[in-house]
Amino acid sequence: MTHATGPQRRASFDRWGPYALLAVGLVTAGASAHAIGMSRGETEAAGALVVAALLLQLSWGQVTSDTPGPNRVTAVLYFVRWAMAFALTWLNPFFGIYAAVGYYSSSLHLARRLIPLGLLMTAVTMAGSEIGGMPPHGPLMWVIFAAVFCTNVGLVGLFFRFADQEQRRIEDQADTIDELERTNAALQQALDENAALHAQLLVQAREAGVADERRRLAAEIHDTIAQGLTGIIAQLQVVSNAPDLATAHTHLERASSLARHSLGEARRSVHNLAPVELASAGLPEALKKLVADWGERTGARAEFTVTGTAESLHEEVSATLLRTAQEALSNAARHARARRLGVTLTYLGDEVILDIRDDGTGFDPAAVPARSHAGGFGLAGMRARAERIAGSFAVESEPGHGTAVSARVPLVRDDH
Repeated sequence: MTHATGPQRRASFDRWGPYALLAVGLVTAGASAHAIGMSRGETEAAGALVVAALLLQLSWGQVTSDTPGPNRVTAVLYFVRWAMAFALTWLNPFFGIYAAVGYYSSSLHLARRLIPLGLLMTAVTMAGSEIGGMPPHGPLMWVIFAAVFCTNVGLVGLFFRFADQEQRRIEDQADTIDELERTNAALQQALDENAALHAQLLVQAREAGVADERRRLAAEIHDTIAQGLTGIIAQLQVVSNAPDLATAHTHLERASSLARHSLGEARRSVHNLAPVELASAGLPEALKKLVADWGERTGARAEFTVTGTAESLHEEVSATLLRTAQEALSNAARHARARRLGVTLTYLGDEVILDIRDDGTGFDPAAVPARSHAGGFGLAGMRARAERIAGSFAVESEPGHGTAVSARVPLVRDDH
């Protein structure tokens, strides 16, 4: 079961209330006509006014259907109805019952500035009805009329104030509801935009992840398989020029070992695992073995030194420094023709520093492209690896005066 709201009840009473009040006023006025001494002419005039009031009320809805109030049309109709009610009350005070319609309908049909005037005029009619009819007869009745009129005005003012406060409260509630609806609409729009942005970010993150995985695999292939193949080629070249079978056999064994090592690294790179050298040993041991193997392959004097207190590092930090060392040693073997090489691993406070120096031919770092013509990564790859874990990479070299590279990365300990 539904209940009518306040505005709905007011609209319903505004439609049917005037008929009810006019009917009650007509019955009471007819019953009292002889008692108050209404003449035949006054009775006929009252009857004509009742018919006119009835016709006015019947046409009210049709006239205002296209222009709902309050507006000029409804104001004219209001004051015409007041004039009819005033005339009826003048003829018979019991028609004041019908005149009371002006109290509750003023706010529905009059503009805000006209409401006090409509209430004041209705109060005049009601005061005349309450003193027994208009006009007052004698000074005393005028005093009584003034007192009743002031009482009506006071009560109307008080009720109007309460009604005005209630109307303002309703308007404020309506404004608050409208604001909440706008806020909800804006919030929903923001949620929709955030959902679309989230979906876009997911796509971008997926694409970035694919690109990062491609770069990782490219770097791993360059740092492991490419270097292993280079070593294998070098060993096979020695075999082709070996003076005896024993020497050839030795270099073939080295080539086979490099091939197995490269195959293992390729598999680990696909699975994003740490370098095989770090699987069973820490970074210092892996670097020491790497330097020793490099010196044995190249015939150059290679030394490895650890300074500071060695600590167990996060696997990503260890892998980055090991790959950097592998790339630097590979470059030294292919390009530097160095006779001596030194690798230093330094644990310094919250940093780990890897320094690699050789006495080779050197080069001009500014003249080196971001990627070599062979498609490798070289210095750019070493720098990218260091910067990926918030580190830095530097290279110092000069033609004829050797090369020094240095990678500085945060000391992130292994929690396992």
